[in-house]
Formats: sequence, C-alpha cells, structure tokens
Amino acid sequence: MVRKLFAAYLANRKDLAEPLLSADFTFSSPRNDHIDRDAYFRDCWPQPPAFRDINIERIFDSGEEVVVGYQAQTIAGSTFRNLELLRFSGDRIASVEVYFGRNG
Repeated sequence: MVRKLFAAYLANRKDLAEPLLSADFTFSSPRNDHIDRDAYFRDCWPQPPAFRDINIERIFDSGEEVVVGYQAQTIAGSTFRNLELLRFSGDRIASVEVYFGRNG
C-alpha cells in the first residue's frame, strides 16, 4: 500500500491514490495541520508535478502503523529526505504525518 501511494504520487495519478485512502483520511506536515482528503489532493499534489524521483530508503512496519524514510529529487534537481508515519484503518491508509528532513 505504501509503495503504491508513493508510486501514484510520483506518477501524478490521483485516480490510483484515491482508493488507497480511507474516507476520513487526514494529512499533516509542518505546512499542513490535519487537513482532510479533499484538501490533501488540492494542496499537496502540485501542478505541474514537482518531483523527478522518490527513493524509499527504509520502511518500518508495526502493524497498523508504517514509518517510511525516503529521499526525493525535485524536477529542479534539489534533493531532500523526509520521514512519514502512515496509519492504517483496515486495508486503507487513514492518515499520513510528514516530518521534513534535511537536504541531500
């Protein structure tokens, strides 16, 4: 599920991401405070797409929670690392919390 969400994001395919998320999905980051599903797709899926690559470096699974560490490269060529905490409700992603990392 996590890899599918990241692949959908990188491919800018909201249609593939929507079925992965619960109806009451929420998203939080240093820039977004507990926004709902509609705001997530409106505010967090940049147009045109901003990322060239997202390389998942580690995944830690603890049942209904998954922590993902990744390095992303923007279209402009800069790189950064983030951590995300994804919580599941059944077979869907109920929430994502992003913790911004460092460049490179």
